[in-house]
Amino acid sequence: MRRWDGLEDVPSGWGHSVVAVGVFDGVHRGHQAILETAVGHGRELGLPVAVVTFDPHPETVLRGVTPPVLTPLERRVELLAEYGADAVCVLPFTKDLSSLTPEEFVQRVLVDRLHASAVVVGEDFRFGHRAAGDVAALAALGAEYGFTADGVALVADGDTITSTRVRGLLAGGDVAGAAELLGRPHRVGGEVVHGAARGRDLLGFPTANMDLLPGTAVPGDGVYAGWLNRSEPSAGQEPRWPAAISVGTNPTFDGAERTVEAYALDRDDLDLYGLRMTVDFTVHIRGQERFDSIDELIVAMRRDVDRCREVLRAE
Repeated sequence: MRRWDGLEDVPSGWGHSVVAVGVFDGVHRGHQAILETAVGHGRELGLPVAVVTFDPHPETVLRGVTPPVLTPLERRVELLAEYGADAVCVLPFTKDLSSLTPEEFVQRVLVDRLHASAVVVGEDFRFGHRAAGDVAALAALGAEYGFTADGVALVADGDTITSTRVRGLLAGGDVAGAAELLGRPHRVGGEVVHGAARGRDLLGFPTANMDLLPGTAVPGDGVYAGWLNRSEPSAGQEPRWPAAISVGTNPTFDGAERTVEAYALDRDDLDLYGLRMTVDFTVHIRGQERFDSIDELIVAMRRDVDRCREVLRAE
């Protein structure tokens, strides 16, 4: 899979292609429907599929507010390739880009650089200055410039899917519901850093404390069952472990900083500091609680670990 950072990165010899356009944060099942349609066109026409995605999120530039990020850029590109992209063009979303008319966007991005023979977007896709362009406008411009345009319903199993819905489910702790819309468990990742070391030294449950990218969409405070994964396992290394994952501020210790910590079940021999790891959230176990004593907290943690072990064994 090829990755291009900006239109200037697209090779001058790039020929005709099927182009899918969108933010694609989450690469959820609705996005996957867009990619499936684009891949189908690619097969019919004998052309590669190029995906245009935007970074930063358009809301950051247009409204000064960035929605919680479901899939950081590297993960998004990886998933787009997994679902059929032959090339991904990461288009910097700037004020200048947002000022293009719909026709200027089509000509500069889709025609001059990517040589689109077919364009696939979500049915609610808007483009151009002040979101003046929609799917009908795209189709009309396609008739002029020589490409077809499809607006795909972001629907799976009769259910409309949006990144906003996924974020809402995660904020409420419904990681199973979010996984249904995503088509896989929600994943966050970062470098394992030193924390307060209470898990290892005081509580008996050594945890990997994740240094996440700012703005990452993190599930609501509580305890979850899931998986702790190596980002880049080497040959012979264990790639992942079942885990109990804690999200929150550690209120029993009057914590103020919100953290994500993962305990690999029944493992106290792992040295993960400095490594890039990810966690996948699968089942909500309980909400965040404040306990009156450390002993009460340890009892609850043992109960949490037993529950995580049970649900992950079934999984």
